[in-house]
Amino acid sequence: MEAQKNELLQKFELYGCFQCGKCTGGCPVSLKSKLNIRKLMIEVLLRENLSNMIQRDELWDCTTCKTCTLRCPRGLEPMDLLIGMRALSVEEGHIPKTIIEALEGAYKYGNPWNAAKNKRSDWANELELKVFPQGGKAANLYFVCCTAAYDTRVQNVGRSLVQCFRQIGYDFATLGNDETCCGSEIRRMGEEGLFEMLMEGNIESINKYDIRSIVTTSPHCYNTIKNDYAQDGLEVRHYTQILAEAIEGKNPFSGEMRKVITYHDPCFLGKQNGIFDEPRQILQSIPGVTFIDFDRSRENSLCCEGGGGRMWVESSDQGPRLAEIRVQDAVDMGAEILATACPFCLLTLEDAVKTTGNEEKLRVMDISEILVEVL
Repeated sequence: MEAQKNELLQKFELYGCFQCGKCTGGCPVSLKSKLNIRKLMIEVLLRENLSNMIQRDELWDCTTCKTCTLRCPRGLEPMDLLIGMRALSVEEGHIPKTIIEALEGAYKYGNPWNAAKNKRSDWANELELKVFPQGGKAANLYFVCCTAAYDTRVQNVGRSLVQCFRQIGYDFATLGNDETCCGSEIRRMGEEGLFEMLMEGNIESINKYDIRSIVTTSPHCYNTIKNDYAQDGLEVRHYTQILAEAIEGKNPFSGEMRKVITYHDPCFLGKQNGIFDEPRQILQSIPGVTFIDFDRSRENSLCCEGGGGRMWVESSDQGPRLAEIRVQDAVDMGAEILATACPFCLLTLEDAVKTTGNEEKLRVMDISEILVEVL
């Protein structure tokens, strides 16, 4: 373990940390979890027993929202250090059973939900989509995402997006059953080798069909294909960018929505990639909508706790879930619809509406689902 500890010290430049505490102060789960990223950094610096450190349950409380890294005045990467420690946990086998199941599913079936690979495109059976492997040709690849392909709730987001794309004349095809997990959460759960395998498979498909433009449902897919894959000559966009551009300065709406709507910034779209304006532009352009923003919005948005593998593991922390706080804030400010643009956020926030008993007061919707009702 001494060699691994030295590697962590050098790779993440921990000697540059002066223990200001801004990482822990900005961490959305630090107030209710034993997770303390500042403390972890100093423990590695002081050469504490790494074997014990990587067995701590709180390592899996991190949502990889990246707030700690963004706030570090020395430009260090506390989030990546924690992911590195998770990687050691994976190597040593100190990981939750549900994480193991998700990793095995990604390896065997190409998705962490352990769903059959030949069922990946069933969500679109009635939509007659063009598919690249079947000879379909299009200017853009629509990368659907594991959650949008398999989760029955989020499948409606995919179907809504298809309607929106067709309404604006956006030319696209999918990879059908040949699409496989982008690997975003696999990497953040510490399984670097499996991530690289998934990435190589997707890059092979991208190159095979000479794809130069990709649009994604999920901010997690967007972030990892754009930044982790980092392929020269490949344009990667989130669907909100496409739709905002298509309706800017136009009036493509056939209806209106007289609702008070607020918007939850997904961490992987906003904090990590600076996409704050486009989702708001879409919502504010819809006739009849009264748009209000959270106090904690944009760069200061409160994480929903869906990222970093948290969809597959229960937190060890105590107290209300952040999604429940988010929902209550939305109710208190008078919102009728809580909009978001991320499959994970959609699921965590919708569940929080139920656990807080606010089903009659607040509806959670993806922006695509809202837009398809008024185009």
